[in-house]
Amino acid sequence: MTGTLINVAAILAGSLLGISLGSRLPQNLRNTVVHGLGLVTSLIGLQMALQTQNILVLLAAMVCGGLVGELLRISDTIEGLGNFLQSMLSKGHASKFSEAFVTASLVFCVGPMAILGSIQDGLSGDYSLLTVKSMLDGFASIAFSASLGWGVSFSAFSILLYQGGITLFAGLFDRILTEPMIIEMTATGGLIIVGIGLKLLNLKEMRLANFLPALVLAPLIIVLIPMLKLLF
Repeated sequence: MTGTLINVAAILAGSLLGISLGSRLPQNLRNTVVHGLGLVTSLIGLQMALQTQNILVLLAAMVCGGLVGELLRISDTIEGLGNFLQSMLSKGHASKFSEAFVTASLVFCVGPMAILGSIQDGLSGDYSLLTVKSMLDGFASIAFSASLGWGVSFSAFSILLYQGGITLFAGLFDRILTEPMIIEMTATGGLIIVGIGLKLLNLKEMRLANFLPALVLAPLIIVLIPMLKLLF
């Protein structure tokens, strides 16, 4: 789990630096930073989403995943956790803690580098890919925390649980996940990231966490397609 620990440290360090910078920036400048992040985040998401090799897989994963997420109330649960942490740590002062926590967690956890890097670390101990991701996340956490506040730092716990879990079960995931499955999972994650970009640009408010089941459904649909072809 060396790579994941480096990633956690990079996010914490970037968040601390961003918070110290953010308090000195005027509100207009913070808004500009957020909008810049929104544009870049949207571009990253589009690049990931356009990797899909079957748009119908993407459509089915997002629609069904969104329905599952709504039924399980994933967004409410995650936002509730963020609000709980905010109430415990901010002493009742209003903040963007929940928004920062959810946004940063989604951006840092969703993507091929998190999955492939964690599997690589678990199987061979090679954490070079996660080291590159750590550098990217570190710089991103500076910008996020400067604009959204210290809730970004708590996304490090999401990374620890998500990437750490993949690393621990790397052998299992390596046997299960094929290249087409990872491609569609990446494309699905890209669409979720596009939604984050739209949110940062104040264009559309969405319950994005409810789409997280789509990341699981996308590779499952890839498995089911050959079976459906045999039946029909």
